[in-house]
Amino acid sequence: MLIQLTDSLKNLLKETATQLKGAARRRFQAQTVLGLGYGGQLLAQEELEWDRNTIRKGIKELTNGITCVDNMSAKGRYKAEEHLPSLLEDIKKLVDSQSQTDPSFKSQRLYTRLTASQVRKLLIEKFGYNDQQLPTEETIRIKLNYLGYRLKRVAKVLPQKKSRKLTQSLSG
Repeated sequence: MLIQLTDSLKNLLKETATQLKGAARRRFQAQTVLGLGYGGQLLAQEELEWDRNTIRKGIKELTNGITCVDNMSAKGRYKAEEHLPSLLEDIKKLVDSQSQTDPSFKSQRLYTRLTASQVRKLLIEKFGYNDQQLPTEETIRIKLNYLGYRLKRVAKVLPQKKSRKLTQSLSG
């Protein structure tokens, strides 16, 4: 017996599945497929565009009563330091020679003349990194801020102005 899904029922099932996340979504998909009966997985894959591996995982969760825990927060890119362990040290070596402390000594910040694009070019020239291997200029700018460097024109310390104080002469 082949089940036909109407367009309104397809839209309802798709919309409901998109509103759910994780285990709840898998449970809904599994219950729907089991309700469709024999050939329900193939029908759901073709008509509803659901992934059969997700449906199978949901059916296993339903039959076993054990919900799989998804670690979605652990997914993502690795930090640039994990790909290139010496990157931060190389950036420090480059920037330390071109930086100075706050001339007024009001903060502990280090100011540098180098921009992130210049640091990126120097890393390629002096340390032999590839262009594809290095992170973008934006990432290097973030790493510079993380290391405590701020891009700012280095101000020269100006000598204090001599003030003319009026002195009273003792002549009488």
